[in-house]
Amino acid sequence: MTSGWIILDKPVGLGSTQAVAAVKRNLREAGYGKGVKVGHGGTLDPLASGVLPIALGEATKLAGRMLDATKAYAFTVRFGEETETLDLEGAVIATSDVQPTHAEIEAILPRFTGPIAQVPPAYSALKVGGERAYDLARAGEVVELASRNVTIHSLQILPRGERGTTEGGGGGFVQAEVAPCRIPSDGPEGPPPPPEGEDLSEITLLAIVSKGTYIRSLARDLAQALGTCGTVTMLRRTKAGPFDLSHAISLDKLNEIGKGAPLEHVTLPLEAGLDDIPAIDLDPEQARAVRQGRVLTGLPLEDGLHLARLRMIPVALLELTGGDARVSRGFNLPDVAE
Repeated sequence: MTSGWIILDKPVGLGSTQAVAAVKRNLREAGYGKGVKVGHGGTLDPLASGVLPIALGEATKLAGRMLDATKAYAFTVRFGEETETLDLEGAVIATSDVQPTHAEIEAILPRFTGPIAQVPPAYSALKVGGERAYDLARAGEVVELASRNVTIHSLQILPRGERGTTEGGGGGFVQAEVAPCRIPSDGPEGPPPPPEGEDLSEITLLAIVSKGTYIRSLARDLAQALGTCGTVTMLRRTKAGPFDLSHAISLDKLNEIGKGAPLEHVTLPLEAGLDDIPAIDLDPEQARAVRQGRVLTGLPLEDGLHLARLRMIPVALLELTGGDARVSRGFNLPDVAE
């Protein structure tokens, strides 16, 4: 059985579903057949690049946890234009001559750090009346999405040398009839004048965010708070849960698997996705009980989720309450004693 993680450094232009299909194709070409389950741990838009965790076998049981995990993104906001998609894919719908200074941007960041309310982009995979929002938007319908609460754990400006690239993604804007951006008012006299300093046409930031955060919405709202418009021109996920770019492999490296390269050279073990979970080492009798779904009692451990192992092999996720451990998710991995 093949279980574990492939962390792909997804290139611009490749969708998450296409990435999963590429893994499946390489596994088939390597002789693993069609029996290996494959799934991804969090969608990454085609125009975005970076960390895409792909689960194999028993690790697919952890895909839901990966969806809920904290993620980090580097992204560039270009000021002066807003597109219908809030990225380079869409037509320009609003423009502004205002370009903020570095000091002005830095001063506004605390307003977008911590718990915030955010309206998702109309071009998103959220469902409205059973239809995907982006399908409705592409059909010309007005899409109104409810505000949602998310958490921005950290938001900072990246030094110029750490800004990354667009990696060839996007293309040019499609010019459309444009309207002025909405300028938020801070009182009867409007927003205060920007601090002295160089006006910036764009800025690159690093955001560490909770589940459900849309970076395109964050960029839009930042720009509007600065009295201008903004569009994301580069988006790169640098971390998803415990996985970061140091764990990631290129698409070329993935394709070597289909040509005979050892799979273990590009996979991480199932438990790599659980490095934030304390582990319990079981004896064979306890492992047998857990695999049968029985409750372990009298464990002198803190309440919460724990990874149960036998001889370093994951057996199950256990939820402990008052010393009693109940199976939350079992794993069917080889070399676990019956």
